[in-house]
Amino acid sequence: MKRKSDIKSLVITIVALIAVNLIGNYLFKRFDLTHDKRYTLSQTSLGILKNTNDVLYVDVYLDGQFPGEFKKLQTETRQLLEEFKAYNSDVQFRFINPLDDSEGSSEAKRELIYKLYRLGNLVPSPKEEAEIKASIKNVPNLDEAIVNSFQGNGMTPASITVEDKGKQSQAVIFPWAIASYGPRSAKVPLLKNFMGASTAEKVNGSVQHLEYAFSNAFNTVINAKQKKIAVIKGNGELHDQLMADFIKSIRENYYIGTFTLDSVARKPNESLDYLKKYDLAVIAKPTERFSDEEKQVLDQFIVSGGKTLWLIDQVQMEMDSLYNDLGASLAFPQDLNLNDMLFKYGVRINPTMVKDLMATPIALATGQQGSAAQYTQYPWFYSPLVYPTSKHPIVSNMDGVKFEFASGIDTLKNGIKKTVLLQSSPYSKTVGVPAEVNLDMVTERPEQSEFTGKGNIPVAVLLEGNFHSMYENRVLPFQDKSFLPQAKKSNKMIVISDGDVIKNGLDKNYQPLELGYDKWTNKLYANKEFMLNCVNYLLDDSGLINIRNKEVSLPILDKEKVYAQYTASQVITVGLPIAVLGVFGVLFTWLRRRKYAR
Repeated sequence: MKRKSDIKSLVITIVALIAVNLIGNYLFKRFDLTHDKRYTLSQTSLGILKNTNDVLYVDVYLDGQFPGEFKKLQTETRQLLEEFKAYNSDVQFRFINPLDDSEGSSEAKRELIYKLYRLGNLVPSPKEEAEIKASIKNVPNLDEAIVNSFQGNGMTPASITVEDKGKQSQAVIFPWAIASYGPRSAKVPLLKNFMGASTAEKVNGSVQHLEYAFSNAFNTVINAKQKKIAVIKGNGELHDQLMADFIKSIRENYYIGTFTLDSVARKPNESLDYLKKYDLAVIAKPTERFSDEEKQVLDQFIVSGGKTLWLIDQVQMEMDSLYNDLGASLAFPQDLNLNDMLFKYGVRINPTMVKDLMATPIALATGQQGSAAQYTQYPWFYSPLVYPTSKHPIVSNMDGVKFEFASGIDTLKNGIKKTVLLQSSPYSKTVGVPAEVNLDMVTERPEQSEFTGKGNIPVAVLLEGNFHSMYENRVLPFQDKSFLPQAKKSNKMIVISDGDVIKNGLDKNYQPLELGYDKWTNKLYANKEFMLNCVNYLLDDSGLINIRNKEVSLPILDKEKVYAQYTASQVITVGLPIAVLGVFGVLFTWLRRRKYAR
């Protein structure tokens, strides 16, 4: 009887398991039990993955033995990719140690060098491919070539000091991944730079950024470019070489071209029609007045639905003008004939300079050390270091942005929604122009009381709504049969009161440096991330950038407490589980003997 009962139970169990597996083939559900839902992918990410019809490969160069903080980054990256793969089996990923010295690694390293060469380059012909691979075979130092290849693609390896039990060690890692889909590839940054942050804080901030980083890369390689960006020229805007890193980064996702407003004087209607073919216009640091005809072209582009990114200097002043015998120059207002246009849209850029105690340093020569000049860093109060306080996805979880001779922005009431993206610190104020600017100001030590109640000055503002034409109920500079007095649908623009935010430096060979990098102080600011986020938000119809608002909280150990209570920590984390397991084993053995001894 008992035997029949056991057989019946076994059959029921087998049938139940088969039924559960069959149901599982048709019903899919994963449960995220974390309090911050860090493993729950957004609908935007899932929507991007639905568009795949081929394998999406992800190579993560974060393999190897790492200190605890980077183990967290490695683990979080792996778990996020597993979540992507769970929703779409086309996602295939692997973790690679670029400097692995195991057997057969030489060939893998050469393949990696070739892959890094192909990243951002056109597909070579079979003959060129053979020549490239032949040259790679003759590389004497593969590890050095790999590091150089990473750096050449803007994928800088990280060398970080890590403390363990009071001891310091250096760790070199490659916090990058490459997503490949067909012939297209895109790099994925895994570690964000935060000035002055500890390793644990950098990792924590980076984990919050992971889903956006991967989703953005997947979107880049899966979906073909569609949106077009016009870089406006003709009014003394920045030279392309001074915007090279911005342009290089943007063209991974968008078509980008130059649009010169000089043609407006001869063919205003044709120029307007041509500009309307673009989705976004970037006006970067113009220095010459805009004519009324040029303003009408820009105005109708905006009212017709075109997005705009304004980077306007309302004060004429450059750091280069201070490097003279006097070390001084005069700052004075710059009239670009745009005030009435921006006023109509809802903002006013004042002819002032923001002076901020939260400032970036400048390096000045203070003497000679042998045959080389000795440089000392001083705070430069006309170069605010602006840390975002807004939770808007453009600036959420972002490091400080460097400004230079920025002006204050006033927001006006006109039915347009305004969001202050960046503002100066509470300890800042505006200085009217004309005014003398002197390098001797680095010796100033102003009192905080001078700035009380004068700070939090907007320097970057997002405007959203149905814009009215500045020529509404006015005589038009030129006749336009398609003239619109008001936008038919909501539009967006961003106004930044400093053209230098988009400006990259040049090295000694006049080659562009990374946007945000200051070669004199060797600091990297978040200007590039800010500018790319601005463009992505203005042109993002899928809401991809909203993923940046995701909040992830990683528990971080208090190192000082661990050091002070190291033995107790070992007992709790290692000894206690073993003791509990031992007690369970003894109890289980005793109960088993008692049961079967009868």
